[in-house]
Amino acid sequence: MDGIEVPKYFLCPISLQIMKDPVTATTGITYDRESIEQWLLTYKNTSCPVTQQPLPPESDLTPNHTLRRLIQSWCTENASLGVDRIPTPKPSLDKSHFFKLIKQLQQPGSNIKALQKLDFLAAKNERNRKFMVETGVPKALLSFIVNCFEEISNQGLAEALRVLVFIRIPLAEEKIFLQEYNDQIIKSLIWVLGCEFKPQVMVKSHAVLALKTMIQAASSGFLERLEPPFFEMITGVLKQTTTVSQQGMNAALHALLIACPWGRNRLMMVESGAVSALIELELGIQEKRTTELILGILFHLCCCADGKAEFLSHKGGLAVVTKRIMKVSPTADDRAVFILSLISKFVATNPGLEEMVEVGTVTKLCMLLQVDSTAPYLKSKAMGILRSHTDEWRKFPCIDKTFHKVY
Repeated sequence: MDGIEVPKYFLCPISLQIMKDPVTATTGITYDRESIEQWLLTYKNTSCPVTQQPLPPESDLTPNHTLRRLIQSWCTENASLGVDRIPTPKPSLDKSHFFKLIKQLQQPGSNIKALQKLDFLAAKNERNRKFMVETGVPKALLSFIVNCFEEISNQGLAEALRVLVFIRIPLAEEKIFLQEYNDQIIKSLIWVLGCEFKPQVMVKSHAVLALKTMIQAASSGFLERLEPPFFEMITGVLKQTTTVSQQGMNAALHALLIACPWGRNRLMMVESGAVSALIELELGIQEKRTTELILGILFHLCCCADGKAEFLSHKGGLAVVTKRIMKVSPTADDRAVFILSLISKFVATNPGLEEMVEVGTVTKLCMLLQVDSTAPYLKSKAMGILRSHTDEWRKFPCIDKTFHKVY
């Protein structure tokens, strides 16, 4: 199409490409349907891109058939010059189509085909995903997943989970679903993590992402009632890093972090081997958000005696936390220093204090004190750690010299 002058009114004001499905907004401006729907639904804009007049997401978009025919005619006339013909767009789906798919999803003979159609439509555009939420598709999918759990059948689970993650359920609706299904949704998603699939990574990643969104919406009363299998399965995900994507891994960590404030949950995490799994994960994966989540969970687990004992029993615990200070982010620094503060109060033996010297913990804390950008409260916490064992650490020649620079 190089060298061909395209009439300006054939171009979408947003994409600046020839419109395939021109629609006119209530402001009188014509856009390509895909572009204006993305502008309104995906990016959540509420004004007309051209006129800046109010344009709510629910605004009617009227098909401009006359302009579409002119564009198609022009494309046909210039086909010999390399212009591709614009096909007549199919009529847009309305909500009734999704209500029919929900009914099919509830019928054993047609549920798989309905899932495949929903999967295709969810991936197609934001408009379809919006209609899915409004017609109750999320609830129907959760019901399908629970039924699979109860019948011990994994047929259709991959599609159901993919659509569920794709359409992003509103928080208010998630809370309603949890109240209605009680703990069956959580049990069902935990069960999925123990199943075998092909491809396994994608399905289990979607299951963990769905699990995280449900845990985020759960009440404190619900989180207090979580059972050991929940923590055992999530810890299993952390130990088998090849079974989920990076996004799935972070979702698993996020779910644990949400459950951390309750002492009962922390004990179950420690008993499931979470402390060791978190340290091993941090030793193997170096990604900012992952590190922040891991350190956040370790801080909570080190608040209990069993957690601190497990942390100290791992040869890489102190070393990896120390190494992350001033290497990742202020958030990571905060959690790392607070972990070391908890550990320093717990360590009363020479071997433990010696290890903090050997892995560079004492030196790193002294360095943190000398950095101007370090927050005052964090400097105070670091100073408290150093003062708590000053007499012991001064016995090490290299540390004694470092202390002279700080005090």
